[in-house]
Amino acid sequence: MERQWKPRSSPQSRSFILLFVAISYTALLPGASSQRVPTDPQAAPEYAHSIRLDGDIILGGLFPIHSRGDRGTPCGELKKEKGIHRLEAMMFAIDLINKDPELLPNITLGARILDTCSRDTYALEQSLTFVQALIERDGSDVRCANGDPPIFTKPDKIVGVIGAASSSVSIMVANILRLFKIPQISYASTAPELSDNTRYDFFSRVVPPDSYQAQTMMDIVTAMEWNYVSTLASEGNYGESGVEAFIQISRETGGVCIAQSLKIPREPRPGEFDKIIRRLLETSNARAVIMFANEDDIRRVLDAAKRNNQTGHFLWVGSDSWGSKISPVIGQEKVAEGAITILPKRASVDAFDRYFRSRSLSNNRRNVWFAEFWEENFNCKLGMHGKRPGSLKKCTGLEKVGRDSSYEQEGKVQFVMDAVYAMAHALHRMHREFCFGYPGLCPRMANSIDGKELLSHIRAVNFNGSAGTPVVFNENGDAPGRYDIFQYQITNRSIAEYRVIGSWTNKLHLKVEAMRWRTGDPTLPSSVCSVPCRAGERKKVVKGVPCCWHCERCDGYHFQLVIPIPIIKLEWHSPWAVVPVFLSMLGIIATSFVIVTFVRYNDTPIVRASDREMSYVLLTGIFLCYAITFLMISTPDVGVCSFRRIFLGLGMCFSYAALLTKTNRIHRIFEQGKKSVTAPRFISPASQLVITFSLISVQLLGVFVWFATDPPHTVVDFGEQRTQDPMLARGVLKCDISDLSLICSLGYSILLMVTCTVYAIKTRGVPEKFNEAKPIGFTMYTTCIIWLAFIPIFFGTSQSAERMYIQTTTLTISLSLSASVSLGMLYMPKVYIILFRPDQNVPKRKRSFKVRMDLILCNILNFTKQD
Repeated sequence: MERQWKPRSSPQSRSFILLFVAISYTALLPGASSQRVPTDPQAAPEYAHSIRLDGDIILGGLFPIHSRGDRGTPCGELKKEKGIHRLEAMMFAIDLINKDPELLPNITLGARILDTCSRDTYALEQSLTFVQALIERDGSDVRCANGDPPIFTKPDKIVGVIGAASSSVSIMVANILRLFKIPQISYASTAPELSDNTRYDFFSRVVPPDSYQAQTMMDIVTAMEWNYVSTLASEGNYGESGVEAFIQISRETGGVCIAQSLKIPREPRPGEFDKIIRRLLETSNARAVIMFANEDDIRRVLDAAKRNNQTGHFLWVGSDSWGSKISPVIGQEKVAEGAITILPKRASVDAFDRYFRSRSLSNNRRNVWFAEFWEENFNCKLGMHGKRPGSLKKCTGLEKVGRDSSYEQEGKVQFVMDAVYAMAHALHRMHREFCFGYPGLCPRMANSIDGKELLSHIRAVNFNGSAGTPVVFNENGDAPGRYDIFQYQITNRSIAEYRVIGSWTNKLHLKVEAMRWRTGDPTLPSSVCSVPCRAGERKKVVKGVPCCWHCERCDGYHFQLVIPIPIIKLEWHSPWAVVPVFLSMLGIIATSFVIVTFVRYNDTPIVRASDREMSYVLLTGIFLCYAITFLMISTPDVGVCSFRRIFLGLGMCFSYAALLTKTNRIHRIFEQGKKSVTAPRFISPASQLVITFSLISVQLLGVFVWFATDPPHTVVDFGEQRTQDPMLARGVLKCDISDLSLICSLGYSILLMVTCTVYAIKTRGVPEKFNEAKPIGFTMYTTCIIWLAFIPIFFGTSQSAERMYIQTTTLTISLSLSASVSLGMLYMPKVYIILFRPDQNVPKRKRSFKVRMDLILCNILNFTKQD
């Protein structure tokens, strides 16, 4: 029996379609792929080589259920993760949508899902299933053997297709789907070619194109300071387009040269991968290899490198086809160690994990490949007709995914679900426009869904996907570029794993310190053509390869033009210096005024009641805190660096040693008063001075040890303001005080400050008129807040290009503010009374020590009762 077909398409494309249908004629013959098989009556009808789920609207699905077969065989081994996981993700998403009362209410989504077998030509034949309903069949001249007219099974109308995975497959399928105006959303195809909206106008994708990926890989190469790399691509649109985009970016930006650009054939011959490794070794300095290859090719390249004893030589930089997959590196962990790979930002979908772990042979009959997956996953055989050969154990059917086998969600599950939801949201928008208020499908959508209308709604969707990330499309149908950067590392416990070392979202964020290399050397491995020439040598650049040169001795009457890198420091006129200096000068003037006032009125009751000796020690510390600003801004030399070491923590040490001694004295007096009327020991002015200077001596001892172990000197830091353009690079002149040394220098003073704060809290309940307990308490609370703010600002800017300015300004202002708090709260009220309220600065009636202690105890008792 013969069929005549009339495609519904434009006259311009009719001849192409007829030719295409003729080539694929066998794929459409009855029984080729559309024969029904017995199923559970409650399950959806199944096809021998496809899955069909009934629904009001049918979506197509293309997944690589099997790998590419050997020569002459279209399909190979089952792909458990890339095939079954992704397939189940589509069906799971459809289930969720059908249960959602808000999304497509009263409308059921169905599906027709096909296996591409990871081969573009086979997928092209399979995809004709999606266009059958759009091709008229003329049976007027056809008769069956008994003379009756033929009966044609009504095919499903596919309104949109989810897939495919491989870019080469998507390109093949997109060429036929666009002729019938069927929108297509891919979950994994990233070839830049698919961004051409004039050729692939009905194609969209929820993953970013390789143009972003190539830029990410270029940024990684630049950050690693590699300028000589090779490229390796699998033959096909994905590999070749990705490498082409990388090479184009390298030409535009400059600074990176391509040593070799190799291609892996679709059907590699024996020994092909060993030949590729030998070719790469011809330019052995180009250790970095940029790979746009499928995972099968990646595995075979790594195996060839291992076989040729090149473990540790190559620095692999893999595209998202490598990503964080385990299959390419199993058994080849050593040769893959250090590989940098990228993957579109993703997250695991917990709901899918629960769904997939619950799948079994009894509740998942709609998946015609699930029995094959079951055998593969549990390494068993299902009866006499099982797919797996050999004498394997028999499957019981009671095995459980994740319990009796390892399970990890495949990386593209999120994107498969997002693609299905994008199609559903577009259909929902279309339903609201054409069938508003109509339950279910209105006639306008039930009879035919216009593909061009649906496409416009697809490009307009904007929703949060299955992992919470926004799903949007640009005018070319591309998703925005968001990548995670991984490195394959082997830990000290010999555990191999992918670790996130950075991200890319329009800009590279790479944690170089988190990277690990096989040699254990923390320095970055090199991939450069030539090393810099030594003094007295000149470069002779290799023609056509600007990254390579030979070093030649300079002849007589020749000279080298040497441009020294400018050295910078913090200048006095800089805004970063003006503000701290201004605050410091005001503080020094105010402190000097207080000291002069206290000396002038040294014998008055206010000054004497303030512990004169301790006050002068404290004021000295406050003065030093202000004065250190000038040392921090002065041009660094050995003398300035020496004084910085001495006085950096000394001013704070003077201040808080004195305050600690005061608060400790108050605490001991009142604690002793609760027990007896005798005075506690060491509360005389002389004792207080001895205690204070004992505390200060610890700081001085630490400084002297620092001087002995590491004499002060200046350094020029060329890394702090290093730039891509050498002409913009600057060296920073500074003292050799590291962040750790700074912490140690200030750490003792901060310890005194914290201890003083503790005593201030303990003495907060003393009678209000007794000494300075409450002002000291408020001083310490405020000071602690200042230094708590200082820490994140100072250390949080350690990677900033303005580090020198920000850290110096932050440190000096924090010291000045600490001094100002002590000066303002402890001494300004006293100066005010001395100068403007002399009537309060008069002696009171002298009392004996015993009477004074009795009054103190009385006050304590009254205070205790009030509590």
